[in-house]
Amino acid sequence: MNTNQYIDHTILKADAREADIVRLCTEAKKYKFCSVCVNSCWVPLVSRELKGTDVKVCSVIGFPLGAMSREAKVFEAENAVKNGADEIDMVINVGFLKDGKYKEVEDEIRAIKTAIGSAVLKVIIETCYLTDDEKRKACELSVAAKADFVKTSTGFGTGGATFEDAQLMLDTVKGKAKVKASGGVRDAETAKKYIDMGVMRLGTSSGIKIIEG
Repeated sequence: MNTNQYIDHTILKADAREADIVRLCTEAKKYKFCSVCVNSCWVPLVSRELKGTDVKVCSVIGFPLGAMSREAKVFEAENAVKNGADEIDMVINVGFLKDGKYKEVEDEIRAIKTAIGSAVLKVIIETCYLTDDEKRKACELSVAAKADFVKTSTGFGTGGATFEDAQLMLDTVKGKAKVKASGGVRDAETAKKYIDMGVMRLGTSSGIKIIEG
């Protein structure tokens, strides 16, 4: 099992500095991680650092609250792709979902997917704030809007990924989208269990620890 190819090597802290981002890229190249995941301001730097490698550039959008306007998220996503992002991890509007504004949620996901074209779209549903029924609905809306992945968490909410949530998401998407577990994936045993379940991507800042076990 090439666990490294499931890992989005991640720094999303507000106080991350240029040296931290460069180090993240150097580590990703050394360990051949799937992608480097950063806030959108760092995409140009990451794109330069990873040029000529197989490591993808991933940018979060509307992070971490998801409560920006649709237009702001679309612009941020378009700009990230223009600057070199291969993948976009967007946060849904959690409040809209909980209010039953399903059309607004789906339309926003679809608008971002349309704007980024062939780039991969992962939809962060922030499971810690949702009931099981809301988690299922968020997954269904993501699939309907042609997202490539549904993702558990930002890592900035009240909780991160759980095996139970990952299984619920896998059962709901039924192979029509992939699942990414993020938030609290910190060791090789946890990573292996998610992969064995069928999770196709892991968002973590502990990638080296997971690989070196």
